[in-house]
Amino acid sequence: MTSTPLRDQSRVATRMRSTFVALGMLPVLILLAIAFQLMTGKFLTGNNLSIVMQQASINIVLAAGMTFVILTAGIDLSVGSILAASAIVAVKISLWPGLGLLGIPAGILTGLAFGLFNGVLISFLRLPPFIVTLGALTAVRGMARLMGDDTTIFNPDLPFAFIGNGNILGVPCLAIIAMVVVLLSWFILRATVLGTWIYATGGNQEAARLAGIKVWLVLLFAYGISGLFAGLGGVMSSARLYAANGLQLGQSNELDAIAAVILGGTSLVGGVGSIWGTLVGALIIAVLSNGLILMGVSDIWQFIIKGLVIIVAVALDRYRMKGGART
Repeated sequence: MTSTPLRDQSRVATRMRSTFVALGMLPVLILLAIAFQLMTGKFLTGNNLSIVMQQASINIVLAAGMTFVILTAGIDLSVGSILAASAIVAVKISLWPGLGLLGIPAGILTGLAFGLFNGVLISFLRLPPFIVTLGALTAVRGMARLMGDDTTIFNPDLPFAFIGNGNILGVPCLAIIAMVVVLLSWFILRATVLGTWIYATGGNQEAARLAGIKVWLVLLFAYGISGLFAGLGGVMSSARLYAANGLQLGQSNELDAIAAVILGGTSLVGGVGSIWGTLVGALIIAVLSNGLILMGVSDIWQFIIKGLVIIVAVALDRYRMKGGART
């Protein structure tokens, strides 16, 4: 039996979609790197790649937490504000004589507390994640400004500055932390029962509940770990800058994190995605930002381009979901 042209076209389209799903955005990352190298001649130098790794690291950490949330069909718009508040706490405690290193756990636990607060409202009161985290975005930003007296707090002798500016065997400490976070996230999602519950909850929350899955625990964990990673991001940011500011630090970071997750193949409707895809998505955002700076593109156009990237990310998500495609 000979195949019809229509059937052949359908097979080609299916094959193309399957290839696209399998490769994800990795080819785009490679093409971007090559393009910026050809246009600037500076992109693939060792020094610049180290800068890219540092720039990507904080967003990778935030995006890892965002991956858990979006996999449950939720969203967390508050991570940038939580990062700022955590950074303020970390730097203020770093000023305590002899106890400065306590700024690290203090900053991380601050993020965890805010994340769990979001999780309680969403999992127990069943409030919409968008509304809860949108409110937290504003409220936590205000709290960060209050904690920092609405000014920048400096500590030139920051005891954990090595986190933000040190290297181990030539690899930035920030990048090492980011990779540890990615590996931990991969383990939770792919090698634990909780990971299975997360995917099931995102796929169909009511069906997961009827199957005996503790959906409230899944949601509490997802928003808790998102807050915890945002707190870690705050510590990393303050370690890199020797300072923290409640007004500007972390602004728009939530958009970068969401864009990284969606670019990486995690679906906005939940239940589909991987942490490795998120890593590629975050690297695309970092490469794009770095390459535009090397080309001398103004920050105004950088914002415009990043916004377009988010739109493209959502369009790609719709394409992946068309016809029931899954990653």
